Amino acid sequence: MAFSADELRVLRRALAVALHPAPLQDEDVQDTLLLAESVDEAVREAGRLRAFLLDDLARYREALPGSLGGYLELLQDALAAGYDPAADDLAALRALRRNPAAAALLARCQILAERSVRARLARVSQATTTPVAATPGPRTRLLALPGGRAAADEPKPTPPAPAERPVPKPSEVFPPRRRPVPPPPPEERVAG
Repeated sequence: MAFSADELRVLRRALAVALHPAPLQDEDVQDTLLLAESVDEAVREAGRLRAFLLDDLARYREALPGSLGGYLELLQDALAAGYDPAADDLAALRALRRNPAAAALLARCQILAERSVRARLARVSQATTTPVAATPGPRTRLLALPGGRAAADEPKPTPPAPAERPVPKPSEVFPPRRRPVPPPPPEERVAG
């Protein structure tokens, strides 16, 4: 993403205000909002472009081997845009590895796919092996709101015990199976 000179000026002012808070003029606020809208639109456009590229890549992959040149070019563009190769891409490249360009791209995709899997596994293992000291403690009750400390001092009503209900038998829950009606004899079928 590239910014114009005016956009950079607005961005610099916004960053300066973020670091050293000061009152803003209405013009500065409007400029900052316009810049934010421009950045949001650029992000949405990048998302639309990425979705189009990935859809196009899938169409070319489905048309292989006849679309080999276009597929390899689109896959390289997608990889340059941060795409992690999918299992379908790896399978297609393995089938085309007789082609030197496809073989080279397969080697690159295998490395990228392995990195992606390792990164996902690392995130999962970090999430499951969080140290006990890092877990947040119990929340303290707010004193000024209903349900705060004053409510904690009051005796809480005990809920009534649920009445014992008998466990139903399967025949009470499930209706009996119907027996199939036998077909009529062959002479009745012909007459009817």
